[in-house]
Amino acid sequence: MIDSHHHLWDLSAVHYPWLEASGVNRFFGDPTPIQRNYLIDEFRCHASAEGFKGSVHIQVGATDGFAEANWVQQIADQTPDWQIAQVVFCDLTSPDLPAQLDAFEELTTVRGVRQIIGRAPGEDAATGTNDLLRSPAFLAGLIEVGRRGLSFDLQLIPELMATTADILESAPDTRVALCHAGSPHDRSSHGLDSWARSLRRLSTLPQIVCKLSGLGMFDHGWTPQSFTPIIDTCLDQFGLERCMFGSNFPVDSLYSDYATLVAAHRQIVPETCHAAVFGETAKTFYSL
Repeated sequence: MIDSHHHLWDLSAVHYPWLEASGVNRFFGDPTPIQRNYLIDEFRCHASAEGFKGSVHIQVGATDGFAEANWVQQIADQTPDWQIAQVVFCDLTSPDLPAQLDAFEELTTVRGVRQIIGRAPGEDAATGTNDLLRSPAFLAGLIEVGRRGLSFDLQLIPELMATTADILESAPDTRVALCHAGSPHDRSSHGLDSWARSLRRLSTLPQIVCKLSGLGMFDHGWTPQSFTPIIDTCLDQFGLERCMFGSNFPVDSLYSDYATLVAAHRQIVPETCHAAVFGETAKTFYSL
C-alpha cells in the first residue's frame, strides 16, 4: 500500500513561510495545530498501522524548493525500509528551468514537479497563480518535464479545468496527477454537478490520473456519506487504474485522524478496487 500524497516538515531545517505565519487562516482552515514539526516517524506510525509500506512526499511551500527536496532525500536515505518518492517545487516559467531540473534529477527520490495553479478562489485572487495558464513559458516547462520522464502534480480548482485541459493536450507526453480530485470547493448539489462536468474534460486525457486526497479541506465536518459522491465520480470517470488514495497529512489531520480517513476511503471504494487505489496505481505512476 502506498500513500500517494502527504507532507513532512522540520521547521528548523527548511523555511516554510505559511507555517511560520501566526493568526492567518487558510482556505483549508486554521493551521495552528500543524504549525509544528511533522516528521517521518510520526507519519509512519499512523500509516504503517493501516498497512502502508511507502509514500509520496509532495512539496509544501518551502522558500527554497531544492532545500526541501534535499531534506526529503536525506530522510529517504536514512529510512531505507520505507519507500519514498517525492514531487518537488520548481517554477516551470524560470529561464534556467533545465539547470534546475538537472539538479533535482540528481536526487534519486525525485519523480515529478508540482507548481500550484489554483488552491481556492479567494486565495487565488491574491496570489495570481491562475496566470500560469496564460504563460507560454509554463506550457514549455510542462513539455520539458515530460521530455525528461518526470510527472506533474496538478492542483487547481474546477473553474480552471477546461483551460488546463486545452493546455495539457499540447503536452501529451507529460504524465499528470490531479491533486485532491480537482478541489471541488463548492459542496452544494449544484457545485458538485458543475465540478463533475468540468472533471469529465480532464478525465478524457489519458495521461492524467486522479488523487482521492485532500477532500476534507473544503468539508471540515466530513462524513463517509459526504465524500461518497466525489469518490464515486472520480472512479466512474477515471476508472480504478487511474485513481489513487492520498492522505494529505498532516493537513487533513485538522479534520480527522489517519485511521478514520483511511477507513472512510476503504468503505467507499469498492473492495475490488482496493489493490489499485491503495497501492498499484501510485506504484506505477511514481515508479515505486
